[in-house]
Amino acid sequence: MLEQKTLDELWIFEDPALSEARFREAMTDPAYDAFEQAELATQLGRAIGLQGRFEEADALLDGIDAEEEPTVAVRILLERGRLLNSAGHPAMAVPLFEQAAEMGDLLGEDFLAVDALHMLAIADSGHQESWTRSALEYASAVEDSRTKRWMVSLHNNLGWAMYDDGRRTEAMVEFQLAEQWAERVGTEQQRQWAREAVAQCAKSLNLRG
Repeated sequence: MLEQKTLDELWIFEDPALSEARFREAMTDPAYDAFEQAELATQLGRAIGLQGRFEEADALLDGIDAEEEPTVAVRILLERGRLLNSAGHPAMAVPLFEQAAEMGDLLGEDFLAVDALHMLAIADSGHQESWTRSALEYASAVEDSRTKRWMVSLHNNLGWAMYDDGRRTEAMVEFQLAEQWAERVGTEQQRQWAREAVAQCAKSLNLRG
């Protein structure tokens, strides 16, 4: 199966159309076996969905054979859930993310399990904090640095939820934790975003004080 690093190198999230083209090109590379091609196809579906072409993406996911490779099945659950959430049906996405989290955990696919918990925090907004805490607990116990990088996004997302809810002091704690994790395992962009979040929250707290 593919390493997450391989998929990271193909993704340009701010340009899903370019990402689509890159995944289509990768799928023509004979160096990837059938299971890896299937994984690439799930990400192609995600890139198409990010452009609002939900029916096309859903049909593509329907055509992926995941019977012999459970990791592909987890990715299909994740991407189908993301499609539903993006299309305005978060309640329908929740059980798919729950299945993905459970299967990812059973398979030892830690990155995907945390991804699913992170998506549950988004789709099941009434339980955002509890899902995020679950994801943080899971990611904190993992050795893999790429999976650990979720700590940055999770603390950041929780911080903004608290910030928007008026819980600025608690938000600052989360933003500072996001910044600490960004310095340890994050990307340069994550480090920049983390610093900006801390600065904005500090300014808000000073204004309130």
